[in-house]
Amino acid sequence: MSRYGMTIPMNGVRLNEHREWFREMVDLGYTDLWSSEAGGQDGFTPLALAAAWAPEMRLGIAIIPAFTRGPALLAQSVASLAEAAPGRFVMGIGTSSDVIVGNWNGIPFEEPYKRVRDSVKFLRKALAGEKVDEEYDSFTVKGFRLQMTPLAEQPPILVAALREGMLRLAGRVADGAILNWLSAEDVKTVVPHVHQGGEAKEIVARLFVIPTADRAKARAIARRGIAAYLNVPVYAAFHEWLGRGDELQGMWSHWKSGDRKAALAAIPDDLVDRLVIHGAPGECREHVERYREAGVTTPTLAILHADDLRQAVRDLAPR
Repeated sequence: MSRYGMTIPMNGVRLNEHREWFREMVDLGYTDLWSSEAGGQDGFTPLALAAAWAPEMRLGIAIIPAFTRGPALLAQSVASLAEAAPGRFVMGIGTSSDVIVGNWNGIPFEEPYKRVRDSVKFLRKALAGEKVDEEYDSFTVKGFRLQMTPLAEQPPILVAALREGMLRLAGRVADGAILNWLSAEDVKTVVPHVHQGGEAKEIVARLFVIPTADRAKARAIARRGIAAYLNVPVYAAFHEWLGRGDELQGMWSHWKSGDRKAALAAIPDDLVDRLVIHGAPGECREHVERYREAGVTTPTLAILHADDLRQAVRDLAPR
C-alpha cells in the first residue's frame, strides 16, 4: 500500500473542528494522520479524536519526547491510544531537543541516546502486559504492570533519528525511523543506516510544504522555519554531519550574534529549495515523490503556509 500522510492538527483549526477535515482527507486518498508534540497541542489528543472520526486512517505520533513523561505514564498513554485504534496506531519516540526538554520542561537533557533506547525496551515489555521491575541506564521502574486488558497486538514503535547512532538504534530496536528537516538526497545518506541489519524498516518523513507559485514568498516563509530548527543544537549537529556546515555557517554566525535578519538572508536559496517543498501543487507532489524514490515509505506533509489551507489539502492530495 502506498502511504501518504498529513500532519495534524491543522494550523489555526481548533481540535473540535477537525471532524470534517478528517472525513474529507479520507475521501481525498490520504492514508495517515500524524501528530507531533512541541509547544502546541499534545501528541495523543488529536489522534484520539481521529481514532473516532476517521476509522479508515492509520494514526501516528512524530514524536513524543522520551524525557517528558515518566515511563509508566508513557506506557499508559500508548496503550490507551492503541486500544482506541486497534491495529492503526504507530508510536513515535525520540530525544526531542534540549530546548523542549530542558528550557521548556525543566528536565535535564542527559544521555538522550540511552533514554530513547531504554524507553523502547521498557515499552515493549509493558505493552506486552509484563510486570516491569528493572533498572535501566537512564531510569528505574519498580513493579509496574499495565492495569488493563493486554493488547491483541503491540503498536509499531518508530524512533526519531538524525545522525548515525540513533539511525542504527532505530533499525536495531524499533520498527523503523522518523526523519525530519532533510532533503530528498539526504534520505539516501540516512536510510542505509536504518536498514543496516538487513531487515526492511518503515521510514516516515515529515515534509514541510508551502503550496504557492510565489517563489519569493515561499522562500521567505521557509527561511523562518529553517532558522527556527537548524539553530537548535541537535539539528545543527545533524546538518554538520550531512556535510552542510559551510552552507549554514553564515546563518549560525549571525544567529549567535543576535542578527536574526542577517541570519535569514544567509540561508542559500538552493538550500531552501531542497529542504522545503514549494511551488504549484503539481510541483509539490512531484517533489514528494522524490523522497519516496529515495527511500521514504510514508511521506507526511506539514503545511507551513497556505493562502487557503483547506484548498491546499485538496490540491496536495495524492493523484
